[in-house]
Amino acid sequence: MLGELESLMRRINRTNAATPVDGGTLTDALARRDVLRLQHRMVTSAADAAAGECQRGFRQLRSELKMIPALAVAQLRSQADDLARQLREVDTLIQRTNWEVDLLD
Repeated sequence: MLGELESLMRRINRTNAATPVDGGTLTDALARRDVLRLQHRMVTSAADAAAGECQRGFRQLRSELKMIPALAVAQLRSQADDLARQLREVDTLIQRTNWEVDLLD
């Protein structure tokens, strides 16, 4: 079974490297998708932290200092939305290509 898995993985990698997609290869599109996922997660986490999402459940007294975001939350949310759109587009392209291309031997 492991030999068959290795063979399948080699075929998939060869196919991805040889399949042209949107000015690059399918391997390039997969790398782009992975980076977009990381960027989206990072920007979303930064927006959540700046908006105080991690502070929910904590009670504050009137004598405590008011929390002021150090980052522009609206701008980060907009950037996260744009990254999510790009991610969906790349993912759709990858999935469409996977249906259209046969594995190389």
